[in-house]
Formats: sequence, structure tokens, C-alpha cells
Amino acid sequence: MHIPVTGDGIADSTHTITHWGIVGARIETESGITGWGFTGTHAFLPGDRLIASCIRDCYAPLLIGEEADRTEELVKKILYYPAMQWIGRAGITQLAIAAIDTALWDIKAKKYNMPLWELLGGATKDVLPAYNTDIGWLSIPLDKLADGAKRAVESEGFPGVKIKVGSSDSTIDLKRLQAVRKAIGPEPMLAIDANGRWDLQTCLQFCKEAEAFDIYWFEEPMWYDDVKIHAELARQTRIPIALGEQLYTPDAFKNFINAGAVHYVQPDITRLAGITQFLEVAEIIHENHLPLAPHVGDMGQVHVHLAFSHKACSMLEYIPWIKDAFIEPICVESGYYKKPVLPGVGTTPTKKALEKYVVG
Repeated sequence: MHIPVTGDGIADSTHTITHWGIVGARIETESGITGWGFTGTHAFLPGDRLIASCIRDCYAPLLIGEEADRTEELVKKILYYPAMQWIGRAGITQLAIAAIDTALWDIKAKKYNMPLWELLGGATKDVLPAYNTDIGWLSIPLDKLADGAKRAVESEGFPGVKIKVGSSDSTIDLKRLQAVRKAIGPEPMLAIDANGRWDLQTCLQFCKEAEAFDIYWFEEPMWYDDVKIHAELARQTRIPIALGEQLYTPDAFKNFINAGAVHYVQPDITRLAGITQFLEVAEIIHENHLPLAPHVGDMGQVHVHLAFSHKACSMLEYIPWIKDAFIEPICVESGYYKKPVLPGVGTTPTKKALEKYVVG
């Protein structure tokens, strides 16, 4: 499915999109349970077709006839299948596995008639604060940016917001940052996200000025995989570093954590091998006494379950683009998420959405 994003489109420092892509797997069991899992894309149809064909042609044959309850074993089977591991341990193959894994967990939760957070042992918190990212795109003019941030905090009750930075001239971002802090006041959380755009020197200079605005975290300041420069930035600024949405393996998270290169860790089920590997990474984060803040990127349908269930998570990003395409949409009231109540992982699409948004 390709679903329109806010307004006529959005942009950050690296990406410009008009639709969000939902590419996934539907798995049916002989007992009549249907599991749904999906990954998120920029609605680039040729790329979406590659993910879909990887699911259909490469991994589905490995699952036919297996017992669906053996979720972790089945994920290991496809994750470490030699012929596929040889050609991909990240990217398309990982996104495909993530969709399959999510569908398998959906089957298990439906079988036991529980929402995922309950299946995983229950909620570890009664309230889950949401921070609004959808008001902060670089494509939003300065006056509307400040007004949107103020409305999100004062009228809609969000305890925090995140705005995008990463302009070719960082002084532009400082002006936007100053305007937003002035609009929302000194108390609400204000995070920033450069989507990997800048280099170390630009970040160091920017952070010297930005520290005055009490930044909660600086997300993806530089190239996603470079541990060394993130560790150096972390040593030289008081602003905490956040990252993880572009990391595909538990080992990648360990490398950043061990180097002291990250303070808020942001795994995403679509980059990892779905829920199974997310849970593994969540334990690594917790063992290292770091906060877990899942990257939503509009994958909130599943991440809300994981955020309620895992003790290391204290907040969750809010981006509402695709929520109404599902039987049980994510729900934020007065700035806080409500716990899902239906069995499954939140990925069952509505008939209307399938009719309206499916592309070939």
C-alpha cells in the first residue's frame, strides 16, 4: 500500500516523500488464523517490488508446512539460510524478514487471544508519553513550524516535539530551533534529528550554539554507520546522541553502545529482523542501562506494543500517516498513547485500506 503523508508531502535533510509505503506478508495457517506483517518504505514502487518478491520467492518456500508457533526458530531459519545470508544481511533481505517475523508474532498473539504487549508478559507502565515528529519537517516554513509546535504542546497535550535539522546552512536550523523553543516554552521536551546529513565539524559548531536551547537529544547527526565520529561528538557536546533506526543487527547496536557513541537507543523492527530481534536488542540496551526510544517512522502500530511491554522504554514517537489503514489504529489522547486491546500486533489492515491504497 502507498498512503499519503501529511499535506502534500514532507522533507527532512535527506528525504522528500509524498507517500509512505507498506510492504508486507500475509501468512495463513491451516487453523484459520491470518497473520499480517509489514515494513515501511518511501513508496518507491520498484524497490517495494523487490521486497515483496524477496518475501514471496525466497522466504515463503522455507516456511510452508512449518508450525507457526515456532516463531523464533522460524525466524532463525530464514535469517541464517545460507543462500540468502550470502547475498544480504541488511537492506532488502532484512526488511523482508521483518515483515515475515511480524506476521508470525501476529499469528501467535491472535492464537492466544492477546494483544502483543500482553503476550510478552504484560505492560511495564501505565502511561506512555508521545512526542510529535509530524510537526517538525524541514519542508514546513518557520512561522508554521513554531505555530504547529505550540499547538501540539498547548492544545494537543504532547509533552514533547522533535524537529528536523540538517540544512546546508546550519544557522537556518538554529533560527528554527530558537523559534520552536520560544513557542513551546522551557519545559517540554525538544529533540532534533539531522537524518545523517552533517559531518563532525558541522555538528560540533552547531552543538555549541544549540546547547542553549536545552536539546533533549540530537538524532542521527552524521552518517549512520560511523561509530568513531559519533563517539567523538558524544565526548565533545552536552547534547545526548540518539540513533538506531538505520542499524540492522544486534552487533551494530553493541558497537555503538560499547564505544559510548549513543545515549538514547532507537531500534526499529523493520531494520532488525522484526519483533524477535528487536526484543534481543532491547535487552542489550537495558543491560547497558540506556533508555530505549523506538524509532517509529510510522511503524507505531507495532512499536506501541513493544514500548508498553519493555521496561527500558519510556516514550514513543508519534507520526500518524498510516494509522487509519488498520483495524485498531494507534491512539494518542492528550499526548499519551493508549494501550491496544485487540489480539495481535496491530497490523491487520482494513478492507477499505486494501481497496484504496494497494498498488501493483
